[in-house]
Amino acid sequence: MNLHYTYFLILFGSIIGPLALSFDKKVAFYSKWKHLFKAMILPAVFYIVWDMVFTKQGVWHFNENYITGIRLYNLPIEEVLFFFVVPYCCVFIYDCVRCYFPKIQRSAIGNGILNFIGILLLMIAIFHHDKAYTFFTFFFNGIFIFMIASSKKYFQTFNVDAFLVSYIIILIPFLLINGLLTSIPIVLYNDNENLATRIYTIPIEDVFYGMLLIMMNVVGYEAFINSNKGERSVVMNA
Repeated sequence: MNLHYTYFLILFGSIIGPLALSFDKKVAFYSKWKHLFKAMILPAVFYIVWDMVFTKQGVWHFNENYITGIRLYNLPIEEVLFFFVVPYCCVFIYDCVRCYFPKIQRSAIGNGILNFIGILLLMIAIFHHDKAYTFFTFFFNGIFIFMIASSKKYFQTFNVDAFLVSYIIILIPFLLINGLLTSIPIVLYNDNENLATRIYTIPIEDVFYGMLLIMMNVVGYEAFINSNKGERSVVMNA
């Protein structure tokens, strides 16, 4: 096997299952693709720019032995695809949780847990402002959670409880994929820019880097889904 396709194969192996199961009759995830793809755009642009900056600054870099060498500016094309493949898989899991467990609804407890996580992340960011990966990952995550908490009018469609349950489930495949990327290794980190605390070979920051990525996609996905329902309701009542 050509080792230069390793990252591609990991991405392919990650999406093949959720893609096939997207046609399950109960979830019918394929019927919501148009909402998902629209929701993916802004988070992907945000993360790609963030990734480009950190790659340029040496916060992390990529092992040339396991990538094709095709790049968007300084990012391997596989890394760009990561910001579409992983959200697809994770929002699929979220949608399955919503479909199979409809009684999981936004609650004061769920809001409290998410708010606590946000405050904790902001505190850690402040104490470790000298470590780029730690600071920006925790800061961006904390700020986004603060936006959700303080602007309920704009985030009223976001089901906090369903997201938290989904993310606990998501962590299993997410850590598996990241474990491959960091143990082979395909992605290498500068430990001067993180807490140097790892889950096996995975920097602890990756857990919250992924959390923000998925949360942004889920927020957008729910907004587009509910916007479409509102448009249909207006048409039916006209």
